Parts: sequence; C-alpha cells; structure tokens
Amino acid sequence: MIHTVKHKAKLLARVRRLKGQIEAVERSLEADAPCGEVLNLVASIRGAVGGLTAELIEDHIREHVSNPDRDEDAARGEAAGELIDIIRTYLK
Repeated sequence: MIHTVKHKAKLLARVRRLKGQIEAVERSLEADAPCGEVLNLVASIRGAVGGLTAELIEDHIREHVSNPDRDEDAARGEAAGELIDIIRTYLK
C-alpha cells in the first residue's frame, strides 16, 4: 500500500484546510481588506503548503528510499533521517 493511501484521511484534512485558507483570501479581496491582512493570509497558506509538502516528501523517503527507524544499513538510515530533517527545515 502506498503511503498516500495509508494517510489519506490526514492528507485530505490538510488539503481541505488549505482550501478554506484560499477561500479566506478570496473573501478578503472581495471585501477590499487591507493588503497587510491579505498578505498574512497568503503567508499562512504558504506555510501550510510547505508543511504538506514536507510531510509528503518525508513519507516518500520513509516508504520508497529508506526508513531511518528500520533500515538494516545504519549509514543509509542515518542519511535518510538527516535528509528528512533538512527538508523539514528548508520547507518551514
């Protein structure tokens, strides 16, 4: 089973929250909200997309490349763990 199917409910919940955030930007623009308010909404969307992306990449690494918790090759598992940490940091 692929990881997106295993975590389908959680991933869909994140996507639905993103949809709500995007709709909030649309409502703000339609209501002529101050640009600072709109920019803050867009920044929160960017963060949410980054979080979703990091989660998907991490799951992909764990399922298709190397799971740091189960890899018999300790060096490969450690490298996979480091890569996951780097991706999390980069996408914050």
